[in-house]
Amino acid sequence: MPCLTVQLTQFLEFLATQRNVSPHTIAAYRNDLSGMDRFVRQERGEGVDAAAVDHLLLRLYLARLNGGRQHHTAKQTGYAKSSIGRKLAAIRSFFSWMVRTKQLEINPAELIATPKREQKLPFHLNIDQTVALVEGPPHAAEGVPCKTRDAAILELLYSSGLRVSELTGLSLGDLDRSAGMLRVLGKGGKERIVPVGTAALEAIERYLTERIILSEDEPMFLGSRGARINRRTVASLVTRWSSSIATFRSVSPHTLRHTFATHLLEGGADLRSIQELLGHASLSTTQKYTHVGLDRLLEVYDKTHPRAHEQKGENN
Repeated sequence: MPCLTVQLTQFLEFLATQRNVSPHTIAAYRNDLSGMDRFVRQERGEGVDAAAVDHLLLRLYLARLNGGRQHHTAKQTGYAKSSIGRKLAAIRSFFSWMVRTKQLEINPAELIATPKREQKLPFHLNIDQTVALVEGPPHAAEGVPCKTRDAAILELLYSSGLRVSELTGLSLGDLDRSAGMLRVLGKGGKERIVPVGTAALEAIERYLTERIILSEDEPMFLGSRGARINRRTVASLVTRWSSSIATFRSVSPHTLRHTFATHLLEGGADLRSIQELLGHASLSTTQKYTHVGLDRLLEVYDKTHPRAHEQKGENN
C-alpha cells in the first residue's frame, strides 16, 4: 500500500479531477492535510500509510493544535477552534474517501467530535458606509488609475454578493446587459444566475467604454498588465478605497458580500432567496445573517403576526 503522503496526493487529485473542486479549495485541503501528514510521520515513522492512523493519534494531533505550536521564538500559540474544525473536516473527508475506495475499513475521524466554533458575527457596512465606498472612485480626482474599473468592481460586489473568485472569473459574455442578469460560476463549478443592479450596470458600462476589444470570451475585468484581474488586486483595491470610510475594521471583498446579504435581509428578503443569490449549498450557512435584523424582525412580527400578543378581552 502507498505511504500516507502518496495517499493524500491521490485524494487531492480525486477532488480536482472527479469532484471538480476549485484550485483555491484544493490548496486549502492540501494545507490542512499536510500538517496531519507531518505529525503522523513524526509519531509513527516515515513511510507509514493511512492504516497507521487511529482515532487516538488524531485526538493527540488535534490536542497539539489546540494547545499550541512551537515557534523559533519559543512562543506558544494555539489554533482557533474554527481552524481546528476545518482541519478535522478535511481529515474526515480524506478518510471517508479511503473507506469508499476500500483502502480502509473504518474512518478513525468519525469518532472525534468537531470543536464548537466561536460565534463570530459577520462584519458588514451600514448603508452610509457602503454608499461612501462605492462612490469613492467616481469622485476621485482625474488621473487616478483604474478608477472606472474599481468603481465597477465595488458596485458589482455589493450589487450581486459575489465571491471574489467568482468576480475574477467573469467574462463579458456572462453579463446580459439588457436583462440585468449575470451568469456566475460558483463553488464546485455550480452555475447560478444573479441580478445586477442599475448602478452596477452603469458603472460597468462606463468601464467598458474605455476598453478596445470586447469579445464575449474576454475577461470582464483586467489587471494593470491587460490580463484577467486576480484576487489579490481585487482585495487591494477594496482596501485602498475603503481607507477613507471610518469603519475601524478592515474591509475585504467578502465584507461586501456580507453587506449584500445583510441589507437584503433588513429589506425583507427571505433566507431561501438570499441562499440562492449567494450560492450557498446549505441554508445553515445563510442563517448566520439572521442576527443582523433581529430587532427589526421582532418589530415586524409584533405588528403582523395574529398570535404575537394575547388579545385583551378574549378570556373575559
